[in-house]
Amino acid sequence: AVTTLTGDGTQGSNNGVGTAAQHNQPWGITLDTAGENLYVCDYGGDTIRKIVISSKTVSTIAGQYMTTGSTNGTGTAALFYEPSHLTTDGTNLYISDFGNHLIRKLVISSNVVTTLAGKIGFAGADDNTDPLQATFLNPIGITTDGIDIFVANWGNHYIRKID
Repeated sequence: AVTTLTGDGTQGSNNGVGTAAQHNQPWGITLDTAGENLYVCDYGGDTIRKIVISSKTVSTIAGQYMTTGSTNGTGTAALFYEPSHLTTDGTNLYISDFGNHLIRKLVISSNVVTTLAGKIGFAGADDNTDPLQATFLNPIGITTDGIDIFVANWGNHYIRKID
């Protein structure tokens, strides 16, 4: 059987329970290590959402609905531009910030967002020993083995490794 967990089929940003919640182009989704929460990149809404599976409760944990930017900060003070995919190591979420050409880190316990890799304001394919000086072009798929982070760099046809 296929059933709707959250969302009412209408584009939006409402936090809520089950079909009272709304999403805007959800792309990436990952499950926490306990299997209790889903984390979602609402690509069109420029937000990161959390869904408590047992209660179907949706909340925005980072970003502001349809407000783009690359600001680091806590919760809604942090800004994204088309976050596309995410993964977790159990403590952090690692997010492909597609439109900003960045890899971001969100500490799950505090919702603090920082830039992990990528040079803010620049797109490209430059490697660098300083991850904040490396450049990406539309990073999309992302995963971790708990030590390194691997990124599908869609815009320039690379698979990148961040250690």
